[in-house]
Amino acid sequence: MAKDTADKIVPNTELTFTIIKEPTRPASRKTIERLMWMQPQAKKDLSMLQRRRKQKDIKYTIRAGRVWFDRPRATRTVRCEKGASFTLNVTPQIVNDLKSVAKFLDF
Repeated sequence: MAKDTADKIVPNTELTFTIIKEPTRPASRKTIERLMWMQPQAKKDLSMLQRRRKQKDIKYTIRAGRVWFDRPRATRTVRCEKGASFTLNVTPQIVNDLKSVAKFLDF
Protein backbone atom coordinates (compact mmCIF):
# COMPACT_ATOMS: atom_id res chain seq x y z
CA MET A 1 0.00 0.00 0.00
CA ALA A 2 1.42 3.33 -1.00
CA LYS A 3 1.66 6.10 1.55
CA ASP A 4 -0.32 8.54 -0.61
CA THR A 5 -3.15 6.02 -0.99
CA ALA A 6 -3.55 5.72 2.79
CA ASP A 7 -3.51 9.51 3.11
CA LYS A 8 -6.61 9.79 0.90
CA ILE A 9 -8.67 8.14 3.63
CA VAL A 10 -9.65 11.04 5.86
CA PRO A 11 -12.59 11.27 8.26
CA ASN A 12 -15.84 13.07 7.45
CA THR A 13 -15.67 12.45 3.72
CA GLU A 14 -17.81 10.29 1.48
CA LEU A 15 -15.79 7.84 -0.61
CA THR A 16 -16.70 5.13 -3.09
CA PHE A 17 -14.63 1.97 -2.84
CA THR A 18 -14.27 -0.79 -5.43
CA ILE A 19 -12.79 -4.20 -4.65
CA ILE A 20 -9.90 -4.71 -7.07
CA LYS A 21 -8.45 -7.91 -5.60
CA GLU A 22 -9.90 -10.85 -3.70
CA PRO A 23 -8.77 -10.75 -0.05
CA THR A 24 -6.43 -13.57 0.82
CA ARG A 25 -7.24 -13.84 4.52
CA PRO A 26 -10.70 -14.49 5.99
CA ALA A 27 -10.19 -11.59 8.42
CA SER A 28 -9.75 -9.16 5.51
CA ARG A 29 -12.84 -10.53 3.80
CA LYS A 30 -14.90 -10.08 6.97
CA THR A 31 -13.60 -6.54 7.46
CA ILE A 32 -14.61 -5.55 3.94
CA GLU A 33 -18.06 -7.15 4.34
CA ARG A 34 -18.52 -5.39 7.66
CA LEU A 35 -17.67 -2.09 5.98
CA MET A 36 -20.08 -2.85 3.14
CA TRP A 37 -22.88 -3.40 5.69
CA MET A 38 -22.51 0.24 6.77
CA GLN A 39 -24.16 1.50 3.58
CA PRO A 40 -27.64 2.93 4.22
CA GLN A 41 -29.36 0.52 1.80
CA ALA A 42 -27.54 -2.48 3.29
CA LYS A 43 -28.59 -1.39 6.80
CA LYS A 44 -32.18 -1.13 5.64
CA ASP A 45 -32.07 -4.61 4.09
CA LEU A 46 -30.50 -6.13 7.21
CA SER A 47 -33.07 -4.59 9.56
CA MET A 48 -35.94 -5.73 7.33
CA LEU A 49 -34.59 -9.29 7.24
CA GLN A 50 -33.96 -9.21 11.00
CA ARG A 51 -37.56 -8.20 11.63
CA ARG A 52 -38.81 -10.94 9.32
CA ARG A 53 -36.69 -13.60 11.04
CA LYS A 54 -37.94 -12.42 14.42
CA GLN A 55 -41.62 -12.46 13.39
CA LYS A 56 -41.94 -15.39 10.99
CA ASP A 57 -38.93 -17.62 10.65
CA ILE A 58 -38.45 -18.90 14.21
CA LYS A 59 -39.42 -22.56 14.59
CA TYR A 60 -40.75 -23.47 18.02
CA THR A 61 -40.63 -27.02 19.39
CA ILE A 62 -41.28 -28.49 22.81
CA ARG A 63 -38.45 -30.54 24.26
CA ALA A 64 -38.57 -31.93 27.79
CA GLY A 65 -41.54 -29.73 28.64
CA ARG A 66 -39.80 -26.53 27.59
CA VAL A 67 -40.20 -24.37 24.53
CA TRP A 68 -37.11 -24.42 22.33
CA PHE A 69 -36.74 -22.32 19.24
CA ASP A 70 -34.51 -22.51 16.22
CA ARG A 71 -33.35 -19.16 14.90
CA PRO A 72 -32.23 -19.04 11.28
CA ARG A 73 -28.85 -17.58 10.42
CA ALA A 74 -28.62 -13.99 9.22
CA THR A 75 -28.78 -13.56 5.47
CA ARG A 76 -25.65 -12.24 3.80
CA THR A 77 -26.89 -9.32 1.74
CA VAL A 78 -23.45 -8.20 0.54
CA ARG A 79 -20.52 -10.24 -0.70
CA CYS A 80 -16.87 -9.38 -0.90
CA GLU A 81 -16.22 -10.10 -4.59
CA LYS A 82 -13.91 -8.53 -7.12
CA GLY A 83 -15.61 -5.62 -8.86
CA ALA A 84 -18.15 -4.90 -6.11
CA SER A 85 -18.33 -1.27 -5.04
CA PHE A 86 -19.78 0.55 -2.08
CA THR A 87 -20.03 4.13 -0.85
CA LEU A 88 -19.33 5.07 2.75
CA ASN A 89 -19.31 8.16 4.86
CA VAL A 90 -15.87 7.73 6.43
CA THR A 91 -15.95 8.27 10.18
CA PRO A 92 -12.93 8.36 12.50
CA GLN A 93 -13.95 4.98 13.93
CA ILE A 94 -13.53 3.13 10.63
CA VAL A 95 -10.41 4.82 9.24
CA ASN A 96 -8.08 2.14 10.64
CA ASP A 97 -10.26 -0.65 9.22
CA LEU A 98 -10.19 0.99 5.80
CA LYS A 99 -6.43 1.43 5.92
CA SER A 100 -5.93 -2.23 6.88
CA VAL A 101 -7.76 -3.42 3.74
CA ALA A 102 -6.74 -0.55 1.42
CA LYS A 103 -4.56 -2.85 -0.72
CA PHE A 104 -7.72 -4.68 -1.84
CA LEU A 105 -9.70 -1.48 -2.55
CA ASP A 106 -9.60 1.25 -5.14
CA PHE A 107 -11.00 4.67 -4.25
